[in-house]
Amino acid sequence: MAETSSKLVRIDPLRLRMERTGQMVTDATIFASGAVNLEYEAVRQLYDAACLPAAKKVLATADIHVGFGIPIGAVLGMDRAIMPAAVGYDINCGMRLLTTPFSKGQIDTDKVAVDIAREIPLGEGHENVRLDKGGLEAVVTKGVAAIPDLVQRVSHRAWEAFDPEEFADDIKRIEEHGRLCGDLGAVPNAAQKGSAQLGTLGGGNHFIEIQCVQEVLDEDLAKTFGLFKNQIVVMIHSGSRRFGYEIADRYMDIAASRPEMAGRKKMLSYLSTDTDAGKDYIAAMAAAANFAFANRHIMALLVRRCFNRMFGPTPLKLVYDVAHNMAKFETHSGSQLWVHRKGATRAFGPEQMAATIFERTGQPIITPGSMGTASFLLVGTGDSDESLSSVNHGAGRVMSRTAAIGKAHRGKVITSPLISDEQFKRSMEGIKLITGDRRRIKEEAPAAYKDIEEVVRIVVACGWAKAVARMLPLAVLKG
Repeated sequence: MAETSSKLVRIDPLRLRMERTGQMVTDATIFASGAVNLEYEAVRQLYDAACLPAAKKVLATADIHVGFGIPIGAVLGMDRAIMPAAVGYDINCGMRLLTTPFSKGQIDTDKVAVDIAREIPLGEGHENVRLDKGGLEAVVTKGVAAIPDLVQRVSHRAWEAFDPEEFADDIKRIEEHGRLCGDLGAVPNAAQKGSAQLGTLGGGNHFIEIQCVQEVLDEDLAKTFGLFKNQIVVMIHSGSRRFGYEIADRYMDIAASRPEMAGRKKMLSYLSTDTDAGKDYIAAMAAAANFAFANRHIMALLVRRCFNRMFGPTPLKLVYDVAHNMAKFETHSGSQLWVHRKGATRAFGPEQMAATIFERTGQPIITPGSMGTASFLLVGTGDSDESLSSVNHGAGRVMSRTAAIGKAHRGKVITSPLISDEQFKRSMEGIKLITGDRRRIKEEAPAAYKDIEEVVRIVVACGWAKAVARMLPLAVLKG
């Protein structure tokens, strides 16, 4: 690396420091071991973040890789400022984990996966639950709490799995109880057109996996969460779909058009939280977050419906639903900051989870690998103030999507794929794969991602989280 690499200094086996120089207003830390690949462009993007006048703390987790303006895996604490690009396009892209009463071998998970794929549209551009304006307003202002309203307003098969008592327990197990202060009035008209995508998975790295608990790493915590060895669980990863994308894009444009941002690129523009535009973005971001919470909940209802239809009434208990790609107003080391977690997840400890059902355990952290590799359930320890109570949201890419599948034009190969068909096939042996786009599925191959084992090891070694369980995929549904 040229400019930015000279500023990187390894201060211990788990931490690299980018010392403040040039236009930087603060130094930056990357929490990564020597085994973690660092892309030049991702490090340069972190440098750019540390040059933002409103930045007070800048860091990146081990899954750092190139994003739009700000790297994915970055955590940015800003003073009285909110930055749409540091939240990202897929607002509240997040994870949900459901337990089942079954052990590996007791049910045909391939058949279950096929049934789920019939119920939940996979890939881009699909629709499922259609809302009128009243229904959309309920979702963006109430989040998951709007589901009972939708049951009354909209006819849909998902409601066959709706149970009021189960729903009351679910709400307790969702970050922010699945509801932020959203306002439909702050949502652009273009975003409102995406409201029919509730209950759809999307493409890219979004997935539904049927997994088995391969290893219990903390017996007491696992028992608290209802987990046991060889148990079948279901993991859902999706976000705010086109609804969130349009909000992000519109407010990036608004931020870039501000006089105080003159000369600054769209991807590095931000809004003062004291301005009407800044307040509008916060309300619109919350609306998209509520949409995403409701989206994952509806997909979970459809998964429950599949299990109930195949096996009779089956309890699928929610462990937790955790958000990525969010900005929240928090206090760290005595300072109040807007903490942006782009491709990072909150990791609160027991004390920060006071007055919730997780006040004894700490917040659950759902950390996926890639399809074909392990995923983990962790819990926050409360000893992560150095990372603004944040950890990585997954493994992180080691190569671009184009590099993974290669590039061709009119049948002529321009660049060869770095992942061969045979390599991809071997990496998915023994796993049922259902995808809406077989032509591009190698973009998500395990070899395109970092080693999740090393990434999780770093989090645990830093003292930010405890590992609870390790899960392996049996069936993978991809867009």
